[in-house]
Amino acid sequence: MKLHLSLDHDGYIPNFAAITEGKVSDIEVGRTLHYTKGSIVVFDKGYTDYKWFKALDNKGIFFVTRLRKDALWKVKERRAADKSKGLTSDQTIALTGIKPTKMGMPTLRRIGYRDPENGQKYEFLTNNFVLSAQTIAEIYKERWQVELFFKWIKQNLKIKAFVGNSKNAILTQIWIALCTYLILAYLKFSAKLGWSLQNMLRLLQLNLFLRRDLMALLRGDPPQHNAPETRQLCLV
Repeated sequence: MKLHLSLDHDGYIPNFAAITEGKVSDIEVGRTLHYTKGSIVVFDKGYTDYKWFKALDNKGIFFVTRLRKDALWKVKERRAADKSKGLTSDQTIALTGIKPTKMGMPTLRRIGYRDPENGQKYEFLTNNFVLSAQTIAEIYKERWQVELFFKWIKQNLKIKAFVGNSKNAILTQIWIALCTYLILAYLKFSAKLGWSLQNMLRLLQLNLFLRRDLMALLRGDPPQHNAPETRQLCLV
């Protein structure tokens, strides 16, 4: 099984999720997604599809990804790159491969970047010519939030191992984990206490079998001791 996820940068909330067979490619699902004009979509090289890139560009949707090593291209224009910020190049390029040439692929922007921490080199590809090269590099860095999301739900919502091996059992467990995450995110937004999702989850786990108002629990209000229940269970 494979979980395909689109994470909204505003709050890092999942706004699309699809569970498919493991053999289904990432781009096959990516083509089905719909974004509003002006959106910036960030994805890795697994979503490389020049026809999809052109479709996004025609709809006024910006994308930021990494340039494949086997891509064929030529430089049309060069811009100054601030090497003090790790930037090594900022170019307008034309893809010269057979497929992009046949489909009339528009010119794109190639940005070279060297991570100052580990020295690793990156080549970013985008159709956005307005934002600075540094901003494009920072936007792609935000893609790591998807990996952190998967790591978080695996560690905290118990989907490293499954309680059942049937397709329905696996689907149920994954969807429950995603729904739980959304509920926690909503509680965090509503409480406005600055708690991390992990701390909130731990608190709820410790009080799982207590009947408490969730907001009062998160605020730390002392429990209210009501009068004991006088009704008795009637068996017929």
